[in-house]
Amino acid sequence: MTDAELTERLKRLAADLGFTLSGVAPAVTPPGVERLDAWLAAGYAGEMSYLADRREAYEHPRHVLDGARSVLMLAIDYRTAEPVPVGPGQGRVSRYAWGDADYHDVIRPKLHRLADALREWRPGADARGVVDTAPLMERDFAVLAGLGWIGKNTLLLNRGRGSYFFLAALATDAELVPDLPHATDHCGTCTACLDACPTDAFTAPGVLDATRCLSYATIEAKGLPPLDVREGVGEWLFGCDVCQEVCPWNRHAPPASEQVFEPREGMNPVELAELFELDEDAFRRRFRGTPLWRPKRRGLLRNAALVLGAMKPEGAERSLALGLRDEEPLVRAACVWALSRLGAESARVLIKERQAVETDRGVRDEIDAVI
Repeated sequence: MTDAELTERLKRLAADLGFTLSGVAPAVTPPGVERLDAWLAAGYAGEMSYLADRREAYEHPRHVLDGARSVLMLAIDYRTAEPVPVGPGQGRVSRYAWGDADYHDVIRPKLHRLADALREWRPGADARGVVDTAPLMERDFAVLAGLGWIGKNTLLLNRGRGSYFFLAALATDAELVPDLPHATDHCGTCTACLDACPTDAFTAPGVLDATRCLSYATIEAKGLPPLDVREGVGEWLFGCDVCQEVCPWNRHAPPASEQVFEPREGMNPVELAELFELDEDAFRRRFRGTPLWRPKRRGLLRNAALVLGAMKPEGAERSLALGLRDEEPLVRAACVWALSRLGAESARVLIKERQAVETDRGVRDEIDAVI
């Protein structure tokens, strides 16, 4: 089988497996390495120290697969129904997390199928499938593979599919026929994503300060975000889609074909009061195997408190009072801030009562800041 035939067969199989975009890039040093260095040096990675720890591995795909010569870049759509309006006491979840399963668990078996097929069709060859957990600059390789361009919101954009898709890659030591790189930036003079960001997280077009991004603050960060970022949380319980929702290229993004990405009842919007009633076991039963498991119970309840403090719905005080007695200091600290935002004397009394018994230094600092 020729390299061209192997490439075509892999792309056909990828389509059969549900991938909606595919293209081949050569295994080279990605063009964005210097951009990554500048981004890390600016401190924009926040608590994501693993990015700097693995910096050298991003230099070449051979650190993902020894002897890598080609990278098959893939995309799979996740756009489903339009968001349901969020009511009082509810929190909003990023679109990618509405379904029944974590996208990693959906995509990995497909990559295994592709890798197995490649080894069968090219005896002696090896391959490794990855989906955003390996030191591979997926968006740069997607551009090299012709899948699209990197927009001002730092996401990969495709003229026909917008940005509502997951990226995945198959690194291989087989020689595949590369596609032409995507050479045109179609953002033009549009700055909709930059202008709409609720926390001003973009320091320049194509440059995101993750420490100010709501997706980072509600998913990756372990502590409380800065005060001005907390105030920008609004209704976002988990993640944020604002820079995608305002992007003109997403107006006609096609729907996902995978049923597993269809919205699951209770995943968007989420009743915030219910979260404060969940102990660890109940939280595990409800969210294990979904993207909302990533911040764990302490992180999601922190987020719920921030939303209640930002939106101030009727009944928020009851949930926050419950959270103020939670065993997790992070949850208590978030509830202190949220209660202070309500402006009610009864909320102030709750904070003062907590002050009398609180032993955690971080929570006490939050109390001192608002009393």
